[in-house]
Amino acid sequence: MLGILLQTQITPDNTSVEEVQEKTLSIMELITSGGIGGNIIMSVLGILSIFAIYILFERINTLNKAKKETPNFVSRIATLVAEKREKDAIDLCQKEDTIVSRMMEKGLKRIGEPLTEIHSAMENQAKLEVNKLESNLTNLATISGAAPMIGFLGTVIGMILAFHDMASAGGNIDVEMLSKGIYTAMITTVAGLVVGIISFISYNFLLARVDKIVFNMEDSASELLDSLH
Repeated sequence: MLGILLQTQITPDNTSVEEVQEKTLSIMELITSGGIGGNIIMSVLGILSIFAIYILFERINTLNKAKKETPNFVSRIATLVAEKREKDAIDLCQKEDTIVSRMMEKGLKRIGEPLTEIHSAMENQAKLEVNKLESNLTNLATISGAAPMIGFLGTVIGMILAFHDMASAGGNIDVEMLSKGIYTAMITTVAGLVVGIISFISYNFLLARVDKIVFNMEDSASELLDSLH
């Protein structure tokens, strides 16, 4: 009799354990489970993330090309200037065709004028070159600030949907009914922060690379001006 009682007590528990299954979501299901509002926000964040990654790799490629320079190029230019061979120095700059060489070419073409005029010409060319280097960096900075805000917009939309469902249900509040609004609120926030963090780190990384190139340009300009002086 005791064995029968034990069987009747254990059987429901075992059955309930078998019926309980863990429900897991794939990444795509997690992304698309936020309803229409969440899908729109996630699509916008996806486009911004692709644009940010494109800017990152495009700028890295451009800055790597800008850094390339023949060894001892500046010292060779200084030697030619000291030997009064300005034409050869200009030809060497045109052959090199880099950011530094184009800047120095502007100064060499003004040899004979006051040093202030030479410095001004080189400075103006340097500004043009730096402006090219910083192309699209402002867009990357904009994405780093806009992405979290768009994610928070999705949070607000999700909470509005959740409260709307609660109001429509009256007193019969079902957790499953509120899941879409909560998914939208949480997923879009995470996605916006991820895109914003990646963009912010990329922006500062590229800005540091640009600063190094600018420092090299200033050093080269100073060396040329010292030779002319």
